[in-house]
Amino acid sequence: MLTVGSFNRLSGLRHAFFTRRGGVSDGIFAELNCGPGSNDDPASVRDNRARALAALDLPGGPLVTAHQVHSARAVTVEQPWADDERPRADALVTRRRGIVLGVLTADCAPVLLADAKAGVVGAVHAGWRGALDGVLEACVAEMESLGAARGEIVAGIGPCIGKRSYEVGPEFPAPFLEQCSDNGEFFLTGERPGHFLFDLKGFAARRLALMGLADVQILPCDTFREEERFYSYRRSCKRGESDYGRLLSAIYLEP
Repeated sequence: MLTVGSFNRLSGLRHAFFTRRGGVSDGIFAELNCGPGSNDDPASVRDNRARALAALDLPGGPLVTAHQVHSARAVTVEQPWADDERPRADALVTRRRGIVLGVLTADCAPVLLADAKAGVVGAVHAGWRGALDGVLEACVAEMESLGAARGEIVAGIGPCIGKRSYEVGPEFPAPFLEQCSDNGEFFLTGERPGHFLFDLKGFAARRLALMGLADVQILPCDTFREEERFYSYRRSCKRGESDYGRLLSAIYLEP
């Protein structure tokens, strides 16, 4: 698993951006696939999630994840829910100690946030659509409703697809540029005519910085290129594979 430096300086919370290593799944899901929405053996997914919780020193959980739909919806978690009762949302926040918030990704950006002083944490699944539509801002607003302060929140952007690997079509930049002309800096000219390379983590970092957070850090990973460490939706699609594993990123306030 991977960590971000700013979180390591905060007392009273634990977090991790997990790699794909250390689980029991096999085949295209090898090893630590934590996605109940995948076609992996459900027993293997449950075992993998339990292993992740044990690595966070909270064996038995509870681990709370949402039914992620690339939305800008943030939900406050007051108590755990069953996997089949997961709300459709892409950001989770809580002030309840001992509840592990998790997001699942395979190229999209996982973002973990914490205001240790107020005792509020958040977890975001930020694909390009959710980030453009405001899922990061929705998460911070939801954290503020629980007592967090923007100037105290630290954020970490975990493993996601790198800009060298994220080629997009000629129509892709338009909604970003319509929202703000400065967003053009997150696009580079691609190798194919009319195509671009998109910097997802840079875009997410800018959105977080504009909110005036205390600190924003980025892990220098590329899920597409680092196959031994990460799952990648785009890599699986290029190979014509039927499905893909999901990486877990998680955070919780210590009981």
